[in-house]
Amino acid sequence: MTSAHPHKTAKGAVTLDEDWWRGAVIYQIYPRSYQDTSGDGIGDLYGIAQRLDYIESLGVDAIWISPFFTSPMKDFGYDISDYNNVDPMFGTLSDFDYLIKQAHDRGIRIMIDLVISHTSDQHPWFVESRASRYNPRADWYVWADPKPDGSPPNNWLSIFGGTAWAWDPTRLQYFQHNFLTSQPDLNFHNPEVQDAVLDVARFWLDRGVDGFRLDTINFYFCDDELRDNPALPPEERNDSIAPAVNPYNYQNHLYDKNRPENIEFLKRFRALMDEYPAIASVGEVGDAQRGLSIVADYTSGNDKMQMCYAFEFLANEPLTPRRVRQVVGDFFNAAPDGWVCWAFSNHDVVRHATRWAGNVADRDHYIKLLAGVIMSLRGSVCLYQGEELGLTEAELAYEDLRDPYGIQFWPDFKGRDGCRTPMVWEEHAHSAGFTGGHPWLPIPPEHRAMSVESQDHLQASILNHYRRMLEFRSQHPALAKGDIEFVDVDDAILSFIRRTDEEAIFCAFNFSTETQEITVPQGIRLEWLEQHCFSGIMKPDGTISIPSYDAYFAEIAG
Repeated sequence: MTSAHPHKTAKGAVTLDEDWWRGAVIYQIYPRSYQDTSGDGIGDLYGIAQRLDYIESLGVDAIWISPFFTSPMKDFGYDISDYNNVDPMFGTLSDFDYLIKQAHDRGIRIMIDLVISHTSDQHPWFVESRASRYNPRADWYVWADPKPDGSPPNNWLSIFGGTAWAWDPTRLQYFQHNFLTSQPDLNFHNPEVQDAVLDVARFWLDRGVDGFRLDTINFYFCDDELRDNPALPPEERNDSIAPAVNPYNYQNHLYDKNRPENIEFLKRFRALMDEYPAIASVGEVGDAQRGLSIVADYTSGNDKMQMCYAFEFLANEPLTPRRVRQVVGDFFNAAPDGWVCWAFSNHDVVRHATRWAGNVADRDHYIKLLAGVIMSLRGSVCLYQGEELGLTEAELAYEDLRDPYGIQFWPDFKGRDGCRTPMVWEEHAHSAGFTGGHPWLPIPPEHRAMSVESQDHLQASILNHYRRMLEFRSQHPALAKGDIEFVDVDDAILSFIRRTDEEAIFCAFNFSTETQEITVPQGIRLEWLEQHCFSGIMKPDGTISIPSYDAYFAEIAG
């Protein structure tokens, strides 16, 4: 059962450290946009394998690969029609096996995106389920009779717009879809469904994966009584999960997701993972009001998920010292044994180089500051491809859009294509080195100067800043796994102490446009640390001077 997993313990190979995920840095790859080797303009698994030397140079612990399974691609792989195969546009199972081996030989773990809250409407399970009310899979999806007037069974809404119910003329019933109508929701109240998706996970564990990213992990169960969601007061609404123009934000989603039954299924999933050595998973929690509390529930107790992420730092709300203290502090106060995976960007949101740094005059220094912050927080870290280059959100014309979400709400919400444009490898190469063909999304001209080739040998580049911060984090276990204690300074400075039994590190970040001076916290003696590429210093009078968008790191002596 476990023979597919590497058992090497030498440097440069994956080890069987059961706790590897705690404080790990995970690099997310959106395979359509990473590297094309077939010339069709779409990235593939072999392309990822070809770029493993670059990924290794970053110093990350693992790769999360977004879906590459067989799919009609209505939602670009998040609508799966065959869980146990690779879509031909991405390659073959042999390509995947090759990628696993090559990554493991470099000491890099592979996590894959497991989308099990829903399938494609072309999946054989759904094709059978919709054929009649009495077949063996009739109850594998969420089906419901219409109201007497023919309208949907309740008021639930789809994140992608409109009702969450679609009419099926064969069964004369509605089926639930939290996303596109072509993405019907599985019925997790049915134990056979749970068994089936666990079998999917087992298939990939046997193939050698080191874990999963579980898509929409809080969407697995809905209320079995199908009760209406209550309205959410306007003052409680936010756009962290859905754009402000989407009426999805008008409901308090008590019944279409976040159900307590989910806890028991996550325990079953964890039990499966624990049958294999050194497996870990990260769950995506999508909820605008209760995100971090759900993360706490799902990761506390050492019997469910190892880690989850919510959208607190993926939303539009500016990142400020006060915001960081509030979010991180509240989470670990509520869940001291829980664990979170922080991310500033991913394939679903506007890149933070635009979202937060777009109007900052000294953009590059600000992006470097943010890299220092996320690499220093208690928790694991997820970096999204191109983030290490400082890539901005691409501005695409309507005719270039591919994302159905953006097409639905254009122009008020432009969708997710802007963060999914191809990786830029070479400034002057055809398609920036991504493909020899025509790329599936345009490559923004302004991205070319930010290419890997352009930054690789520049010591002060954003890319090399990320590399140094990753190395700095790996050299100091307190930054990866230590406790965190915030030091209140003011709204310009974020400061905290990361501490293990072996070391304690004082970290301070200047979010302002002016040099700031702070006093050393009372009762501690600091010894300045090197190798992190920030330039804050301690002056002879004992005060710490930190330039604009810069930081100071020191070890606490004694």
